[in-house]
Amino acid sequence: MYKLSINDFNTAYEALGCDKSGVKILSNKSQINTILLKNLHVGAANILKQDALSIGADLAVPMGVIVAKEKYVNAILIATNKQLEILSRKELAQPFGLKNIAKELKKFIFPAQKPTKIMGIVNANEDSFFKNSRFNGKEAFLRMEQLIEEGASMIDLGAVSSRPGSIAVPAQEELTRIKPILDLIKEKKLYEKAEFSLDSYEPSVIQYALDCGFSIINDITGLQNDKVAKLAGEYKAKVVIMHMQNDPSTMQKEPFYEDVIEEIHNFFKERIDKAHSFGVEDIILDVGIGFGKTLEHNLLLLKHHEHFRYFAYELLIGASRKSMINAIVPSTIEERLPGTLAIHLQSIKKGASIVRCHDVKEHFQAIKVQEAILNS
Repeated sequence: MYKLSINDFNTAYEALGCDKSGVKILSNKSQINTILLKNLHVGAANILKQDALSIGADLAVPMGVIVAKEKYVNAILIATNKQLEILSRKELAQPFGLKNIAKELKKFIFPAQKPTKIMGIVNANEDSFFKNSRFNGKEAFLRMEQLIEEGASMIDLGAVSSRPGSIAVPAQEELTRIKPILDLIKEKKLYEKAEFSLDSYEPSVIQYALDCGFSIINDITGLQNDKVAKLAGEYKAKVVIMHMQNDPSTMQKEPFYEDVIEEIHNFFKERIDKAHSFGVEDIILDVGIGFGKTLEHNLLLLKHHEHFRYFAYELLIGASRKSMINAIVPSTIEERLPGTLAIHLQSIKKGASIVRCHDVKEHFQAIKVQEAILNS
């Protein structure tokens, strides 16, 4: 006998020959969840502890909870998906705020992850931090065709750098840089071969791209501008909501968070609600690696990336050749492909289903190998 390492519980139990109803039951019993609960009323902690123990789950609490030493405490719930389902029903009738907690618990039972897609990067500016991603006019068009052939099912085109310390350019300048490329994409109907995303937060530029067959708005400001949200709703476009602290010119000047996971969670909740208010339903979330984060913040976000599946939207990871790699192992931008692959492959295991990268061919191979291992 030997211990199994299972990535897809459903497939494993189906291969064993379990009946369909049994597969779902067994899968829910196999997935262990460890959930941090903050500022839990001590009465709620005691009730939840007993209810968890009664069904084979557990709640880790500080010493002194049983005698209510502190009014509010943090706790860690350890439960399978099946146990979360039971607790989410049991706690609906309990006091001390447990009714609200019951409603939240079910959101941590995540659906099956979508297949991984690669988003290739093309920059139409001279200020992008990685010079090998810079293309203009017909060269950009040819580069996009190449990325699609190499395995990209999405292309992200941008004309303004968002590297740390970069300065925004006028919307007209951005459009001047990108318009010839957009016109070629429309003329050649390249959007029929891949999904096209515009890395921009300027409404006039976004509208022109949408009229040229683009279907995704990659907004590093996370729908800060109502006009962008309105356009997305009107065109039924998909929106990437990214988190960034401050703006590119200042974001790396001593970024600070009390709790980076919680604060980005709250940011996503607010911006998702805003998107819905403008009729935007097709959403992708990006935690914004390197956008107003220290190395420690980036590492925590990568370690706990799966948490953001809570919102039931696809997660995008974009750490391609970023400086956090240099902070771990001193390296030039040109030397950071191995570190990039390490981050992105781990992120896929932690819930990311869209990988935004410069090196599509290498990512395609690495992802296919990882999938073969995990699905064997």
